[in-house]
Amino acid sequence: MDTINFKKRELSFLFYCMLFTLVLFGVHQYLLSYFFTEYLLFYPLWHIYVFHFIITVLFYSIINYRYSSGHKNVFVVFMAGTFVKMGLAIVFLLPLILSDFPNKQPDIFNFFIAYFSFLIYEVIVLNKLLRK
Repeated sequence: MDTINFKKRELSFLFYCMLFTLVLFGVHQYLLSYFFTEYLLFYPLWHIYVFHFIITVLFYSIINYRYSSGHKNVFVVFMAGTFVKMGLAIVFLLPLILSDFPNKQPDIFNFFIAYFSFLIYEVIVLNKLLRK
């Protein structure tokens, strides 16, 4: 296993993922507080971003570990991780879906803005990893 490159890629990813998360969260929070002040949300926005950050870091770490172990074809791991991520998204949203909360659309919309933003970020980062 290539531990030096693994750690270097992992630390670089953590830094840029944290930066991406903070910038996206800041923009999202600003837009919500400026344009959508009348909506009451079930989930605080930071819960959504912490969930996506943790899932993205775990997902990348698994792929980075497999790649560093010599498995250069990580497409199957990526697809399996994407399905697991979808399942975890449903589990995360389940309390909202099953609740009597009056307006669920803003929460679902906020969740999926972050979901697809993080998915695009993962694809870009993994594409760079696999090109090497």
